[in-house]
This record gives sequence, C-alpha cells and structure tokens, in this order.
Amino acid sequence: MVRRTAALLGALALAASVLLVAGPAQAEATAPPGTVVPVQVTGDAAKRFNLVIVPDGYASADLPKFREHVDKHLNVLWTIEPFKSYRSYLNVYTVEIASPESGVSCDPDIGSPRRNTPLRMAFWGGCNPSGVRRLLTVDNTAVNNYANLVPGTTAANRQILAIANSDTYGGAGGTYATASGGNALSALITPHELGHSLGGLQDEYDYLNRGVRGGTYTGGEPDSAHHTLLSEAQLREQRKKWWRWLGEPSESGGVIGRFEAGLYHSKGVWRPSKHSMMKTLGYYFDQPTREVMVQRLSAKTSILQDGTPDTAPIGADRIVWVEPLHPVSHSLAVSWTLDGKPLSTNGSRSVDLAKQNLAPGKHTLVATVTDPTEFVRDPAIRASAALTRTRTWTVDTSLTTPRPQVPAEFVSSTPTDRPVGATDVVYVRTTRPAAQEPAVSWTLDGRPVTTSADNRDLDLKSLKLTPGRHTLTATTGAATRTWTVDAQTPATSFELSKPLLTRTSPTGDPEYVFNAPFTMRLKATDDTKGFVVPEFRTNGDGWFNYFGWPTDAGAPFRFTPDGTNIDDLVYGKLGTPRLSPWDEVPPGYGRHTIEYRAIDPAGNTATPGRFAVTLLRQPPACTATVTGRHLGPLTITTGVTCLESATVTGPVTVKPGATLVATESTITGPVTSEGAGGVHLLNSTVTGPVTLTGTTGDLTVVGGRIVGPLRVEGSTATDRGPVLAGVQVIGPVRCGGNATAPDNLGAPITGTGPATGQCAPLRQG
Repeated sequence: MVRRTAALLGALALAASVLLVAGPAQAEATAPPGTVVPVQVTGDAAKRFNLVIVPDGYASADLPKFREHVDKHLNVLWTIEPFKSYRSYLNVYTVEIASPESGVSCDPDIGSPRRNTPLRMAFWGGCNPSGVRRLLTVDNTAVNNYANLVPGTTAANRQILAIANSDTYGGAGGTYATASGGNALSALITPHELGHSLGGLQDEYDYLNRGVRGGTYTGGEPDSAHHTLLSEAQLREQRKKWWRWLGEPSESGGVIGRFEAGLYHSKGVWRPSKHSMMKTLGYYFDQPTREVMVQRLSAKTSILQDGTPDTAPIGADRIVWVEPLHPVSHSLAVSWTLDGKPLSTNGSRSVDLAKQNLAPGKHTLVATVTDPTEFVRDPAIRASAALTRTRTWTVDTSLTTPRPQVPAEFVSSTPTDRPVGATDVVYVRTTRPAAQEPAVSWTLDGRPVTTSADNRDLDLKSLKLTPGRHTLTATTGAATRTWTVDAQTPATSFELSKPLLTRTSPTGDPEYVFNAPFTMRLKATDDTKGFVVPEFRTNGDGWFNYFGWPTDAGAPFRFTPDGTNIDDLVYGKLGTPRLSPWDEVPPGYGRHTIEYRAIDPAGNTATPGRFAVTLLRQPPACTATVTGRHLGPLTITTGVTCLESATVTGPVTVKPGATLVATESTITGPVTSEGAGGVHLLNSTVTGPVTLTGTTGDLTVVGGRIVGPLRVEGSTATDRGPVLAGVQVIGPVRCGGNATAPDNLGAPITGTGPATGQCAPLRQG
C-alpha cells in the first residue's frame, strides 16, 4: 500500500509524520545484497538504542561518498545534547548496498529520470507531479528488510535513517527518517527527526505548509511537553511543564520563557524559547526539550545493565555488584542500603557482605542506580525507570557461595578504536568473582592517576589535561586496555568577503565594516580523522551549526539586514532573527558580534574566536556609472551616479535629491553637495575640500583620504547619523546641525587639523 506524509518539510525542520512507501513503478528484481557495517557498538543491540542507516542510489563506486556522508551526519549528532553526553547509549550500524544505478528518482525535477535503486527513494513525494519537490520518500518494506539484517535490532529499539545519494535539499520524518546525503542541511535532519520519533516532541514552527502562515490555536492545553496556553506566572504557580527552567539562559539562545507560535499555529500557543532544534535546524535542543530527550533516550535501554543475580537468595559471604551504563560526560550514581540503612560505599558498584558483620538470618540488600545529570530538574523524570533503577537481593547468612577461580580480566570498556576526548569519562568492566574485587589501576602517559571509588571510571575532565595527545592505560591482573586521549581542540578560522574597513578593537578582536550583504566561511581542522563541526553565534544568541549555505554546502554563509528567502524560509538575518518571510522584525543594521568555534570527532570544543561587524545601509542601485578617467567638472543632478575605480579631475557637485557613490576612486577637485539624497565616499581619495550639507539620506565616508577640509552639516535623517570612519583628513573637520550626531564606528578620523562641533569626539591624532 502506498501512502504519503501529510505534513510538508518545514522551518529548516521536518514535519512529525509517518513516512510510508512512495516511489516510481518499476519491475520487481532481486534485491542487491546488504552488508552490515558496525560504526559504533557500545553494547548488545538488545540493550541499546540502535541507529540503522541505509543508503540508496549509491553505486559501488559511490559507497566511499556514503561513508563520508555518514561520518558527517554522526559527528553533527554527537555535538548536540543529549546525544553528545549519551552517545554511549547508542549503537550505530550501516547496511551498505551497491545500487544498480547512481542517484535517486525525480532528482531534482519531476521530469528527471526514474532510477533503479534498492529502496526506490524519490523526490516529489515519490515522483508525484502534485507532490512537493523536497519530500523524499522510501519503500518501507525494502528499508525494513535491510534494517532487519542487523542482529538484535527490532522496530522497538531502532531508528531507521535512509540516506539518498543526492545534493538536493530533501527528506521526511516520523517513523522512518529520510535525508539527502550531500545537501548542506542533511545532517541536521537526523537530530530533529529523533526529537519526534524518540522524544515525542512536536514542531515549534508556525506553519504546516511553507509560505502559508498558520492561524490561531483554538484547542485546549496541548499534550506536548513544550507547548502551553499558560502564562509564565501560571506555569510557576501550577508547577507545570517547564516552570523549573524559566529565566535560565537557553541552550538554543536567549532565555527560557514563553514565546508565541508553535504546533503549526502563529498565535494562541507558546513554546519555551525563541528557536530550538524543533523550530529551526541548526540550533540545539533547549533545556525543556533536552530534558525530555534524556528521559526518552535513557528509557530505550536500562541504566542498570547487569549485576549479581537476584532471582534467589544469596549468601552473606560474597561480593555483590551492579553494572550501570556509562554516559560519556559523567558517571551514574550508585548507592546501597542494607535492611533499609544506607551503606557507606562512596559510590562503589560493589558491596562485600563479608565485611558487614551480619546477624544470622535473612537481610535485604538494595542497590540504586541514578543518573545525576544536570539536564534533568523534574523529580518525576529523575525517579522514573529511565533514570533510576534498583536491584534487590535477599541475603541469607546460612548460604555458602561457591568460589570458583575467576581470573581478573576486562570484559568491556570505553571503545579503544577511536580517541577519547579530554573531558570524557572512560570506564572499564572487569570480571566479578564472588570472593574478591579485581583491582584496576590507571596510568596517564606512564604516571599513575586516581579515579573513582572502585577504580572503574576515570573522569578525564578532572585531570585538566595539557593540549595534545596522551596515552591512557587501565590494568587489571595481566590484562591492559589502552586509549589515545585527544586533548587538542580543533583549529577554527574564518574568511569574510571584502569589507569597506578593517580595524582592531581595544580588546584585540578584529572589526569589519560592510555596506552590503557579506559572506562568512568557517574552516575547521583537527588531527583526529573525521568530520569537524564548525559553529557560530551572533550577539550571544544560540550556537548555530555552520553548514555552508542551504543551496550549496561548499558556499559561505551570507548575512544580510533582512535575511535571504530560500524556499519560504529565511537565512542569515543579522540582529533579531527572522526565520519566516512574515516575521516582522527590524533590519539588522549596526554593530554585531560573531563568535565561532568547532567541535572535533573526539568531542573537544575549541575556545571561541570572535570578531565584530558593522553593517551599513547599502548604497542605492546605480543609474549612471563612471569608470576610468573623467576630465572636467562632474555635476550629478538626478538619480544615482557611481564612480567605480574612477579618476575624476575637476569639481564634483551633487544637486538636491541626487546621490553620489564613489568606490575606490580618486577625485581631484572639491566635492560639494547640498540637499543630496545621499553621499557615499568609500575608500576613495579626494584632493580638495569636501562640503556636505543638508543630506537627506545616508552620508557615509569610510576609509580613504581627504586632503583638505571636511565639513558635514545639516544632515536631516533622524534614524541614523553621518558615518565618518577610518578616513584620513589632512585638514580641519567640522560638523554641526546634523539631526543625529556623526559616528566613527570605533574607527577614528586620523590626519592633521582640528575637529570641532559634533565631530570633535571622532578625531584621533
């Protein structure tokens, strides 16, 4: 049976809907064989949450590209909490299939070829002319058959992700997830989809179909944990939903509060933060949604994995033990009670009953394993079976425990096949004889290091490692395990398009001035193999995944005052975010701080770098352009005259209402304007006096040199003043009567001669 998702992809996110079969008709053929490749195995598949990734449209020669796509998808996932801290709860497998043909059907257009591929993936909702181009569907039966090749995984303990060999933006979400492998945003589909299928989270954007704003929500209090009708005061008074997080700085930017829109409606319902993973791909989960994800992810396994059997009474002459799970970021807490009284075990995973001096008879021993993560504040979630497990034994002093000889060996540990990060918690599990506790010792670069109460965990963060590579070794008996510790953060750099002006701030940070949209490219490198994930944030907002540009992963990110509309979503808006075309927010002119960093495959996060940009209004479009040499006077009476790398010998006069834009040009002779619509002298040289009076629009003098006096008076714009920044003036500078005082953007006017009036604060040296 063929069905399609009802909801469209949205808001840099995907609709929470069930993806079923859709694809072009094709003759049945023998399915190509699939090869299971373990990518990350942290334990028995039956005891883990399993991510099974299946490719489509990757011919044999394309499979290396598929592996690169998987590496990127996973490394992005491991930067996002709670997956970063709990990646050890997941197994990841791929099922490699060599497709008979390369590519998938109807990519990128409905008239594009139908291809013979194992999963019959297709854009346009399965090559449906009335479908949506970005809706990428898969044959359910086929993808399940391949996923079933992974032993121990079932529909209950796995998430299937089908990746198409395509650079076109597309995917779908729900029970099964699909994504194009090579698109800039592909790797961000998976965490959002896991928010739906694993966390039961809902979409936070304000439309169902892109470009069509949703109306007012009229239902009752939503079941969604991260949507409400209640005010902040009511949330606190009634202790409902995310009240414990109110006022906290949000992991996805801003603070946790109450923000209108969500559940495909623009009004009448509220969410916890401005933008989180469930609203906009690229940001993190905020605290309320992260808390839910911790509970749901932990519930997919058992935090108490193993222990001394409790199905029958045990003797009082033995050691009793439990084996908890091992998050990457912290250790689970283990506590013990004997006949209801706490034992002083200092967090050890074992108790030696022979040392308890038990009175003859029967006793009750209880071990409790709890996840102390700071990601959870709700006591009900903390006490749930997802985060708290107990095991109870009846201890009978009349019983004698057999004591077979069991050598001290390691039975499992943090994987040794990849470097661990400088802040990871590394663990080992040893054999567990009934009569003794195998001793474990640790060395770092050959030097002994201390660890947890029973020496099974080592918190590297507490060691404050020096940058570089280190060797960590654990020893029990004659057995050893060795890890490479990567304590070197990735290197991150940025490239910007050409600015009007560059300066260094008093704090040593670079600052740039632009008068048009600009681009930023982030580059991140590391000495650990694998995809390095760059991030940036503006004005202290949430960290945002740097994916290139939505239409091209290799292109730089583009910043504009109002953002760029791509397929009815808005990208690159400076200042107050604008995510949908109908968002009414002020343009992003002015000064902004941009921070950047990267996270390497070992989980090390670089110290952020920082720079500032000031975005000025863009000059109007030219109606006349002068290049090369111009001899004699130049009088601009109407429109916009642009001098582009021009050389003008003679006076330049700008009449009322007209505009001059001189870029990297040379003018010999006075420049005079009175009542001009705008004057822009950009990295240009003027030999002669410059007199600019009564300008009604933008007046911008940035960079360059003026040999002669500069006078700026009577500018009438009230929302912005003249900009006189980084220009060298050999002569006096006088400003007065401007409706808004001139600004040098932190780049003083240099040169010789006094500065008076409103320009007095702008001069240096």
